Amino acid sequence: MELLGIFSNLESAASAVDGLVRAGFTEAQITSLTSTPCPDGVLVKTDQRTWFRWFTLACGIAGAGAGFLLAAGTAWVYPVQTGDKPIIAFYPTGIVTYEFTMLFFLVGTIVGMFLEMRLPPAEKRLYAPEISEGRIGICIAIHPGGEAVACGEGVGPAECVGPVASLSAGEQKSLARKIMREAEALRIVEEATS
Repeated sequence: MELLGIFSNLESAASAVDGLVRAGFTEAQITSLTSTPCPDGVLVKTDQRTWFRWFTLACGIAGAGAGFLLAAGTAWVYPVQTGDKPIIAFYPTGIVTYEFTMLFFLVGTIVGMFLEMRLPPAEKRLYAPEISEGRIGICIAIHPGGEAVACGEGVGPAECVGPVASLSAGEQKSLARKIMREAEALRIVEEATS
C-alpha cells in the first residue's frame, strides 16, 4: 500500500521527507519521483549500489571474446595459406574483435539501463502525470501492523520498517497524509484498494 504526495518545489518535498523520517518512517520506505535527476541524498538517501558499470564491462569482455573467436576461429577452421603469412592475421582479427566489443558494449549498456530503471515494471506503482511536468513526488510505502515485510539481505528490521509499523495501516496513512499537507503538498494520491 502506497501514498504519493505531489510537491511544487524541492524545499517542500524535502520538508515532507524530513517530517516523515521524524515521525518514524524509514528512508527505505520513502521514494522520490522527479522528472529531473537529483543526486542521492538531496531528498532521500538510498545507499543503493549500482551494478550497471560491471554489467556493461562484462558485456564488453564477452563481446571481445566472441569477436576474437569468430575471426580467429573462422581462419582456423577454413585456413587459406598465402605464402609464409600466418593463418590467423593480426589486423583483421583485431578489427572484428574491436567491432564485436563495441557492439556488445552498446547492447549491454541499453539492456543494463532498462534493468537499472526496472523497465518494464514488475508491479504497478503509484504515479501522477504532474511529475513529468516538473513536480516532485514523494511516495511512502505503508506496511500494515503485523504484516511480514521482506527487508533484503543484510538489512535489519529497524532499518527497513520504522517505529510507525506498530500503527495500523489507516493510522500510518493519516499520519503521512497530515505530514505531507503540512509540507504544502499540492495533491495526495492514494493507492486504490480492491
